[in-house]
Amino acid sequence: MTATKGLASPESPGRLRAGGRGTAFRPEIQGLRSLAVLMVVTYHIWFGRVSGGVDVFLLISAFLMTLQFVSRFEDARPVSLVRHWLHLFWRLLPAVVVVLLGTLAATYLVIPRTRWIEIVNQGWASLFYVQNWLLQRQVVNYYAADHSVASPFQHFWSLSIQGQVFIMWPAIFVAVAWLCRRFGLRYRAVLLGVFGLIFAVSLAYSIYFTAAHQELAYFDTFARLWEFALGTLVALLLPYLQPGRGVRSVLGWAGVAAMLSCGALLQVQTAFPGYVALWPTLAAVAVIIAGQSGSRFGVDRVLSSKVLVGLGSTSYALYLWHWPLLVVTLVWLDRDHADALTGALIVGTSLLLAFLTTRFVEQPLRAWRWPEVKRRRLALAVAVCLAVAAAPMAQFGFQQQAERSLIANQSPDDNPGARALLPGYVDRVGKDARTLPTPEQLPEDWGKLDGPCTGDLRPADPVLFAECQQNDVGADAAKTVFVVGQSHSLQWLGAIGPLAKENNWRVQAITFGACPFMTETDEVGDECNAFNRNVREHIRIHQPDAVFLVGTAAVPDSPEEELTWGLDELLGEITDQGVEVIAMRDNPRFSFSPSECAMASGVDDPRCRPALSSVLAETNPLDQLEGTFTGLSILDMTDLICDGTSCPGIVGNVYVYLDDNHLSSTYVSTMTGTLAERWLDATGW
Repeated sequence: MTATKGLASPESPGRLRAGGRGTAFRPEIQGLRSLAVLMVVTYHIWFGRVSGGVDVFLLISAFLMTLQFVSRFEDARPVSLVRHWLHLFWRLLPAVVVVLLGTLAATYLVIPRTRWIEIVNQGWASLFYVQNWLLQRQVVNYYAADHSVASPFQHFWSLSIQGQVFIMWPAIFVAVAWLCRRFGLRYRAVLLGVFGLIFAVSLAYSIYFTAAHQELAYFDTFARLWEFALGTLVALLLPYLQPGRGVRSVLGWAGVAAMLSCGALLQVQTAFPGYVALWPTLAAVAVIIAGQSGSRFGVDRVLSSKVLVGLGSTSYALYLWHWPLLVVTLVWLDRDHADALTGALIVGTSLLLAFLTTRFVEQPLRAWRWPEVKRRRLALAVAVCLAVAAAPMAQFGFQQQAERSLIANQSPDDNPGARALLPGYVDRVGKDARTLPTPEQLPEDWGKLDGPCTGDLRPADPVLFAECQQNDVGADAAKTVFVVGQSHSLQWLGAIGPLAKENNWRVQAITFGACPFMTETDEVGDECNAFNRNVREHIRIHQPDAVFLVGTAAVPDSPEEELTWGLDELLGEITDQGVEVIAMRDNPRFSFSPSECAMASGVDDPRCRPALSSVLAETNPLDQLEGTFTGLSILDMTDLICDGTSCPGIVGNVYVYLDDNHLSSTYVSTMTGTLAERWLDATGW
């Protein structure tokens, strides 16, 4: 079926009907698709950039789908939506299942366990065509698993949007067909109106949303609908677009040149999908309108070559394979980009796997007639595909649950954590005791309180409210403490929470990822400056007993630790209001994860335990403020993070860090007793 052609399609254009007036083979579209996938692959692998080729795929898929449905209506052929959808996903899922299973196997063998939960979650999202929505949530969630390292399933974002449109578009075609038959309307004219409106509204929304929140718009379905609508409009208008041979030749070459240059001239990943995405999509439109020029100088002669047309049959599988191969290879080699040779090997392997997948999975299943006989057979075939892919991911979930049950039965002596660094500690860790948290759970091991902020302390500002959490102690609490700053303040909730519960304190945390609590500065963005202004106003209005913040900023793999920007001014402002300040020294930061290093090489490997003198200043920068402000208490927990000479990734059978600079909540919780002593001694509470 031609409706499935495009990025997420294993099928070739074949013979395309134009308005029911005959057939015309369009090999140049197959070649155009092949050229687009080659752009995607080469830009990803060798240049680390986005090419704009995906946008071409989106347009082509809608173009071909429209030709199919228009010809069906004009030939008076019935359409069963459910059967169409089942047939569509029966064609698409087998290759997805093969790639998904292969990627999960490679994940198990190569990728650190700390990333497994993230990858499995993305596997689920990819299988059910909602990967773009998951990536949207991760973009706005600073505390999500580290997405600075690409997921091997990240490329499924575009397939997910296509899958959503492959459900939406046929429903529109069928609904319009019913209206046209019911009221005697012209099908093509009504479709032009409907999709013209979708194009205009979606493009306007895309331009606005891209300018406001480009990182969200990039994965937004509605911000991409105009690209599909443009493909549909071109298909509807194509019978009326008949330029001469010379114009066709110019259009074709101009379109290909614009398409090939898009990724080189534009920073696609940070500019799309707003109006800039008109560049590659209109380039593809030009090639489609040029069609078969009839000229020996036309670009269609190149696009219709046996090589490009042949590659078109494997373009879907090639797209599926190239990205996980790239990600897994870079993790295996511990590199951040592929050199010329490595890239060539990845491309060659991708082509081979694409051929094998097409030849031995897609084509045999496509030729198998049994599922096509009845709708329930198609439904069964789709269900089996989903079940085969879901089985290892479901098993992983069961294993994680079993692991949690086993860990719940461990003795506190098995995981002393920071207590192992206290004087007089006696080691009672069991021989088979598991290190906590599990490597899979480690990236999500953030400190947190009981729930969102409510009651009289609820921030009026919606941005503050969105980032606010508090414990469930009521207004009769003995003390009220605000935890402010960024993630390096939030991580201490693992100890502050239990401390507050024990002493009946009310704790409210208003933190913003990558935004230290500072006075206004150009070193951070407008959003951070505005957030800090609102936090300062929130403190002024509610007058807590104390404000907890991290007052220094460590530098990865360097002793150049300094006070946070404007700390003097902030301390004066807050303490002058009669509010105490508890200033914590920052923890060491690294260019690697000490915990992952310890998992891979052992905690005693010198690479996994840098010298303390190499990651923090010799003396605490906060000490220079001692006695300067009435109400200032200084805390330094470095002696419970590092052992006095080095900073290991595992202490007391607990992983110290959840990434390269944040303490795990499990480890912080083991400091609760000592933090309580030092807090109460410093404040006199």
